[in-house]
This record gives sequence, C-alpha cells and structure tokens, in this order.
Amino acid sequence: MAVSLRRNQGPSKFEQASDGSMTLMEHVRELRNRLFWAAIGIVAGLIVGFFVSHWVFDVLKAPYCDLPSSIGVNGNCEFITLGVADQLILRLKIALWVGLVLGAPVWLFQLWAFVAPGLHRHERKWAYVFVGIAAPLFAAGVTLAYVIIGHSLVFIMDAGVLGAPTKLEVTSYVGFVMNMLLLFGAAFEFPLILLMLNFTGVVTAKRLMSWWRVVIFLSFAFAAIATPDPGPFGMTLLAACMILLYFIAVGVSAINDKRKGRGKEIYADLDDDEVSPLEEERVPVGVSDRVDGVSPVEAPVPVAKPLPIESRYDDMT
Repeated sequence: MAVSLRRNQGPSKFEQASDGSMTLMEHVRELRNRLFWAAIGIVAGLIVGFFVSHWVFDVLKAPYCDLPSSIGVNGNCEFITLGVADQLILRLKIALWVGLVLGAPVWLFQLWAFVAPGLHRHERKWAYVFVGIAAPLFAAGVTLAYVIIGHSLVFIMDAGVLGAPTKLEVTSYVGFVMNMLLLFGAAFEFPLILLMLNFTGVVTAKRLMSWWRVVIFLSFAFAAIATPDPGPFGMTLLAACMILLYFIAVGVSAINDKRKGRGKEIYADLDDDEVSPLEEERVPVGVSDRVDGVSPVEAPVPVAKPLPIESRYDDMT
C-alpha cells in the first residue's frame, strides 16, 4: 500500500526538471546505458584480441628477438618465465590492450554521446578537430617509441653487468614495451594541450613563445627520464620531436590569434605589475566669479544674530 501511494505522488524532486532538461535520475540512467554499451564494445574487442594475441606478441618481441643473445640453442627467440600462469596472464593482458584499441570507436562514441548534449555547437566542432588530431599524434608517438626501443635494447644489453648473453623475463619485457609506447604516445599530446589553452583564450601565442627556453629544457629533461637507455640517440630524438611539435603549436596559435584579433588590446604591451598610463589634462583653478559686484574674497562673513531670550514665569519676582 505504501508503494502504491508513493507512486501516486508523482516524481520526486530528483526526477523533476522545470526547464524541460534531463533530470538527475535520467542522467544516471543514461550513464548506466552508456557504460553498458562501452563495456560491450571492450569485451567484443577483448575476444578478438585473444585470438590475435600471438600476432601482437610477435610484433612486441621483435626488438628483443633481433638481439643475438635472445636466440636459444634451437635457433628460436627465447624468454624466461617465472610463474606457472604468467603466459596465460600475459595473453589476457595483451587481449585487453587490443580490446581497448579495437573497442575505441564504441566507447569513445558512448563517451561523446554522453558529453555532447552539454556542449555548444562551436565547442562540439572544436572537439571533433582535437580528437582528429590526437589520434595521429598518439600513433606517431607509439611509432617513435617502437623505433627507439629497438636501438635502446642493443645498448642496454651490451652495457649491462652480465653482458650480451642475457635472457629477459617475458612479462617484465612486455610491460616495459607497453609502458614505453603509452608514455611516448602521451608525450606527443603535449602540443594539443597548448592548442586547447590557446583556442579557449587562456594564453596567447606571444605568451607561449616566451616559454621556449623552459619548454626546451623540460623536453630534454623528460626525454632523459623517459627513454630507457642513457645514450644520446633516443633522448635527442624524443626531445627534438617534442620541441618541433611545440613550435608548430605556437605557429598555429599565432594564426588563431591573428584571426581573432588578439594582441591589439590597449593593455597588451603592459606587464602584469605595470601601472597603465593615464591621460591627464590639467585645468588651472582660479578665483570664482563675483557675486552681486562683490568678490568672494572681499565679501563679509555673515554673523549669526543671537536669538531673543523669552522670559519665563519663574523669572518674575
């Protein structure tokens, strides 16, 4: 009976929207549906990735198998496994990574469908542009990382304590390669962040250009930490790519500023702590006009007359 009375009372305050927009409960239901279909896309990609995991593993192990020390007695590329279930767990991890990549169109569309209704038309337009730029940049970073790994392993294996004849543990090697791919791919998204700050009006191209010394230093510092080998090849290549992308982002920002007419404001050339100049027009102040033929300086000061004192009855004798 209580349930029927509750249903007859109508929607609660969380389910009501006076302006016709979606209510809180409708947002929660939509988020649940979007997450469900996104999970379906990832699971479908995971199933496909499980069957192609051997091919993906062959691509990942190619830099290691090019080393002479990886060739075993039978002439094949050999790894070391420490646990009984390490190979199966590694295959599932590779399948999950492949599922995230193959299911990206599905879960990215579900994410976009949930966020897009809250954006303006021009915001949706720029979101399409940034997503279209982010995918090639990430792919370029992954490709560069794959090339650097192949050159870095030669130096690492030869310069180690044990020398060249060393076998690697399979799970740690694959984890190392995947971390490098993701790290380089994320590093190539750095200029896209600068473009987003410029297109939203946070910084101008002139301000971005003034940071070039800091960007060059941070690029080399990041490359020195991110690259696996201490040699100059990988570090210099990654830093040079990041610096090149930075200057490209500054150039695109300058074109955007010119298109929007930025930098022509009256306070554009002033520092943050500089006082703006004021246009002063000094007017001499003199004696005011005469009033009734008498100068204000010569006019007598009026003296207040005393009020008459009224006698009271108690003052009479």
